[in-house]
Amino acid sequence: MPSAEREAFARDGVTVLRGVFTDWVDVLRDGVDFNEKHPGPDFRDYTKGTSSGRFFGDYCNWQRIEPFRRFVEESPAASIARALMASKRARIFHEHVLVKEAGADKITPWHHDEPYYCVSAEQSVSMWVPLDPVPRETTLEFVAGSHRWGKLFRPRKFTGVAYDRNTDGLEEMPDIDAHRSNYEILGWDLEPGDAVAFNYLTVHGAPGNRSGSVSRRVVSFRWLGDNAVYVDRGGETSPPYRHLADRLAPGDPLPEEEFPFVV
Repeated sequence: MPSAEREAFARDGVTVLRGVFTDWVDVLRDGVDFNEKHPGPDFRDYTKGTSSGRFFGDYCNWQRIEPFRRFVEESPAASIARALMASKRARIFHEHVLVKEAGADKITPWHHDEPYYCVSAEQSVSMWVPLDPVPRETTLEFVAGSHRWGKLFRPRKFTGVAYDRNTDGLEEMPDIDAHRSNYEILGWDLEPGDAVAFNYLTVHGAPGNRSGSVSRRVVSFRWLGDNAVYVDRGGETSPPYRHLADRLAPGDPLPEEEFPFVV
């Protein structure tokens, strides 16, 4: 892993990785096709009632969908994650399929990931892996340095509804689009095989897919470092991982059989 990418990840909370997964694009496309035909229990259609231009997602299927399992276990992703996080080991938290079909104008609102999760970790990285060309004007955008703000923002579903929580300490996300000049906003043209890696605390969002002919298929793989622990967020989380609440107390390590260390 080149030092420039590691330095950018530490400084900005995000970095672009060029061509690191070129050999895995067709494998992941097969995985997305299978996932769409055989959705998991948490499949979500964010544009219900729309027959075209859909935005849908699914997650936590990597152990049952062979192409995703192969990517987790055999690709360089885990080693890259370990290098970016500067951790001794890297473990998989989950994968997340996100597909905006051609013409899907549904935005991905500004948010950061940690408040959605039932886990907290000093070392974390998501790898956003596009399987179609993504031009700069429709790419995922990031607020540079926001992982160092020391804040947790109230999570909202992609439908716009806030999560049901009974905990304090969460702030409302500022209106970034209304004050874009106040922030350093990063984003890149991306080709299949590229990836964007970002910290769970880095604020990010995306516009709709304005292409009339090309879908934007993405699989995001979420990794954890050495000392990830279970957290009770005081309500629903995404992914739900409902069964963990019956097994774990806050501060417990995650079970390795479900969230294995890969390297």
